[in-house]
Amino acid sequence: MAIAQQLTSKQITDKIPAMMTAAVYRGKDDVRLETVPVPQIGPGEILVKVHTCGICGTDLKKIATGSHSAPRIFGHETSGTVAVVGAGVRKFAAGDRVMVFHHIPCGRCYYCQHKTFAQCETYKKVGCTAGFEPSGGGFAEYVRVMDWIVEKGTVRIPDGVSFEQAAFVEPVNTCMKGIERLALEPGETVLVIGQGPIGIILSVLAKRAGTRVITSDLYEQRLTISKGFGLENAVNSSTADVVREARSQSEGRGVDAAILAVGSNSLIRTAMDAVRPGGRVLLFAQTQHGDAEFDPAAVCVDEKTLIGSYSASVDLQEDSVRFVMGQEMALEKLISHRFPLSQAVQALELAAHPQPDSMKIVIQPGIERQK
Repeated sequence: MAIAQQLTSKQITDKIPAMMTAAVYRGKDDVRLETVPVPQIGPGEILVKVHTCGICGTDLKKIATGSHSAPRIFGHETSGTVAVVGAGVRKFAAGDRVMVFHHIPCGRCYYCQHKTFAQCETYKKVGCTAGFEPSGGGFAEYVRVMDWIVEKGTVRIPDGVSFEQAAFVEPVNTCMKGIERLALEPGETVLVIGQGPIGIILSVLAKRAGTRVITSDLYEQRLTISKGFGLENAVNSSTADVVREARSQSEGRGVDAAILAVGSNSLIRTAMDAVRPGGRVLLFAQTQHGDAEFDPAAVCVDEKTLIGSYSASVDLQEDSVRFVMGQEMALEKLISHRFPLSQAVQALELAAHPQPDSMKIVIQPGIERQK
């Protein structure tokens, strides 16, 4: 049944096309711009006209490794406008500006009861699609949002807040979860290794928790951007010894906690060496399985703790929405490159091979439609 036949009384005045443009993953390192059907929606669902979708490192990992079956349409940091609402939808109407989470846990299973939401089977089931196997779908003109995401994972964007700002809600949530897992206390000293967009958000949140933050990165350009967010205590790791600097700022002990916001496994040892006995290390970007080398006695004898954090927490959804929509942080300033959907392949290529001056890269179907 066509969308227009289902929902004539609740669709926006713009005619919903039968076909749309999307960046389609076809296998390892293979994404193509294609014309695909606009997804149809059912009762309790909504169709969102995508304005902005951020490129996440997990999208890039899946494309680079070919870890997922093809075809798929990735993209999950999505904001846009409700185009059509399905039967029974009361919370939203056509024309509402929204952002959508793509994962929401069941709230009942063993893992949900233990607050390990990312391990919930329902959480792992993606609830947004632009077609094919549900995989987020934000790299397309329209995305179908399924009923449980409409009910619990769709957020209205307030007036005065841009689509770009709103697209950061999900990544901010993941960072808040990491900070919560690290259990920071006011007055502690924290080293954040890596000052890409996620590293900067983690640093700002650590500072917000009352800690003294030391940032480090190989690129002076990134440290300059980081300083624009009030993160002045910076170490250029291309010219300085980060471990030595961390110890010099902590009476020789080492910092209380370190956050590894880059994917290099070789830096796990650096983070472990930088923290004091009894300190903590958060692995935030180690999303690929593999081997890593570290000193086991640092965990046993020195009582240092390795902590992992992955994906978002539904318990922090309201906090992340308040932070982003309240504009506590000018997240739009993290965007260095904006690509129309017609240049999605180039956008993904740049994101996969970041330059010193490239930060958050977004794909914007909404911008292209306005031309």
